Amino acid sequence: VASSRINNSQKQPRCAFPGPSHLANDGLRVAGDDVVSNIRGGGGDATSPSIVAKSRAFVSKNFFLIGMGVAVSFAKLLPELGKNGSILRPELFIGKYGVTIIFLLSGLSLKLSELTNAAANLKLNGLIQLMTFGAWPFLVGVPLTKGLELFAPSLLSKPLLEGLLILTCLPTTINMCIILTSASGGNVATSLCNTVISNMAGIFLTPALLLRFFGTTIELPFFELVSKLCNKVLLPVAVGQALRATPVKEFYTKHSSFFKRLQEVVLLGIVWNAFCNAFSKGLGLDLGNAITLFTILPLLHIGSLMTFFTFFKSKLMNVSPGEAVAAAFCSSHKTLAFGLPLINTIFEGNPNLAAYCAPLMLIHPLQLVLGSLLVPYFKTYTEESQG
Repeated sequence: VASSRINNSQKQPRCAFPGPSHLANDGLRVAGDDVVSNIRGGGGDATSPSIVAKSRAFVSKNFFLIGMGVAVSFAKLLPELGKNGSILRPELFIGKYGVTIIFLLSGLSLKLSELTNAAANLKLNGLIQLMTFGAWPFLVGVPLTKGLELFAPSLLSKPLLEGLLILTCLPTTINMCIILTSASGGNVATSLCNTVISNMAGIFLTPALLLRFFGTTIELPFFELVSKLCNKVLLPVAVGQALRATPVKEFYTKHSSFFKRLQEVVLLGIVWNAFCNAFSKGLGLDLGNAITLFTILPLLHIGSLMTFFTFFKSKLMNVSPGEAVAAAFCSSHKTLAFGLPLINTIFEGNPNLAAYCAPLMLIHPLQLVLGSLLVPYFKTYTEESQG
């Protein structure tokens, strides 16, 4: 009987609920899985990696904006360190070598067919130059200065109003347009072609416009200006194009993200240098005139940039999104590198020379700041259009 009971108990089914031994084994198994997952995940805090990744992504996406804040703040703290002629020689390493690198990389990154196609787009190029030398002086400069002189004569002095009119007659920037166009995902070939065309045409058209408005006899060192433009722009681009036939092209393609970031760093260096010069030298303006210019110039630049962008991206123009972005930047910018020597040459000995240069000196860093702030907007537009 005892034997049969033992046999029957052994044949009874196992309980559906695990005993202590099963719980212990399962607990060890779960604990082991947790240990393995912790080892693989780098710790028990699952939110840490995601926060670091998000922070890096945010900095990478907003590198321009963060860099602008750092550059301007650093320039305010130590303006003597970054001004022209300081121990760091920013006018040489940034203004000369840095800009040369930008145009060299532009020539290296562009196919010859892209440059020829951009140069052959006569309609777009002609409209950009029409905006630069036609719309700016006659539709912006004259109405603005006449309106302020008539309805608000106490806001700005007569020489500063003339300085605003002189500003509207200048060609576009050389390096700034290309860097901002590249950072925005625009058509760099269109930007490059029009900066060259604009500054070459500006040698003739800007003096002609100033002669029209001021009626003074103007003599310019023509060959010196052409030589400077060729050395600063055309030569580095030509060298970059020649390097495309060498192994350098593969190296550039492999590390394109690094070189793109390098262009952005050079632009931030230009911003830093410009603000260091502005903070250390000043512009000799009283508080009222300074406030008025700091109100008018940003509105003028943002208004022109967005107006030209709206015009060029319209269906009437029938251009690509990248070309519309490049055209907007080229049409709305005014050059300091070409404009300041030109104004000094034309109005040499004029007692109002400082006032003539003041609007240009102020709008130069503003173009950098405002353009960099709008880079994410234009980049989103080009990426969505391509997608």
